[in-house]
Amino acid sequence: MSTTIISERINNLSESATLKMTKLGRELAAKGVDVISLSVGEPDFNTPSYVKEAAKKALDDNFTRYSPVPGYPELRKAIVEKLKAENNLDYDVSQIVVSTGAKQSLSNAILTTINPGDEVIIPTPYWVSYSEMVTLAEGKSVFINSTIESDFKITPEELEAAITPKTKLFMFSSPCNPTGSVYNKAELEALAKVFEKHPEIYIISDEIYEHINFVDKHESIAQFPSIKDRVILINGFSKAYAMTGWRLGYLAASKEIAAANDKLQGQTTSGTCSIAQRAGIAAYEGGLETVLKMKEAFARRRELVYNLLKEIPGVKTNLPEGAFYFFPDISSFFGKKDPAGNVIKDSADLALYLLNEGHIATVGGDSFGNNNYIRLSYAAADDKLVEALKRMKAALAELI
Repeated sequence: MSTTIISERINNLSESATLKMTKLGRELAAKGVDVISLSVGEPDFNTPSYVKEAAKKALDDNFTRYSPVPGYPELRKAIVEKLKAENNLDYDVSQIVVSTGAKQSLSNAILTTINPGDEVIIPTPYWVSYSEMVTLAEGKSVFINSTIESDFKITPEELEAAITPKTKLFMFSSPCNPTGSVYNKAELEALAKVFEKHPEIYIISDEIYEHINFVDKHESIAQFPSIKDRVILINGFSKAYAMTGWRLGYLAASKEIAAANDKLQGQTTSGTCSIAQRAGIAAYEGGLETVLKMKEAFARRRELVYNLLKEIPGVKTNLPEGAFYFFPDISSFFGKKDPAGNVIKDSADLALYLLNEGHIATVGGDSFGNNNYIRLSYAAADDKLVEALKRMKAALAELI
């Protein structure tokens, strides 16, 4: 009988599709191919200067020792003040846990709430790691499918129909990765009324893209008093402040859940990078001027990509209201053949074809729970986006 040292937990886990496509794109580029990457959700801007200066000062001031597990009190206080000023949400410092990126905050939140067999409702499309995190916690993902016709948003009726006695969590993002969809206040309130009837269900609200929002102001489902204690709000610095490599995120939740996350983190990573935390304090104390400038650029790029996508025969798209992604329907190309005679069977095939033939890195929608789509990030320079969409149009025209 053959044995393996690798656990079933890891063998059952899928590789991150976004990271995989980024890796393939880099490998192709290393061979001298000019690859334009639209696969990774990373702003192409530099971290604001005042944030970097704060990090340099932190080094000079010798913030180089272990930090408190849930984060420096000054950073947690800055987060509390941010949530009050920008979101009108009241939290105590004891309800904030800082982690090594919003990704760890999400993972911590799931591991501290899910028992084996618990069900987690996830609207599709969803960020690739959601369901895999549930798998790690030995929970079961229950999907509510949405399409481009509904702007990838679910209804209260669909939510109610998905709830069972085993439902423990509901998890979503707004603005959404991968679709850019944004739930308005009325839509969130309608979902909250469903949760009012089910006090045993907790809600993970991933709000990492809150400042990349092109309609009205950001609305959080945590604003409704009847369910606020059951909302686990996830946020971070990567997207709004172009701090992806700094790995700094946080959750805001009830004291019980925050304490559980503190306990878990104390046995895994402990406190996150001391230098990144001091930089985070400066980011929140420095206001939103640089954030809004980046948002203006994203708004311009959104219009640019939207108009270019509409010119490609066979591609169906909507106009996303937030984040920096498009999630167009490309199912009309399924069953067609590339110039070498290979059949495009699904979104993964199409993404691979666009990489190898068009030299554009995208991500197949199958990894986000909707196989008829691909995800394009427009967090790239305008000229790169124009060239990428030109290549995409030409490559798709080659399919017969």
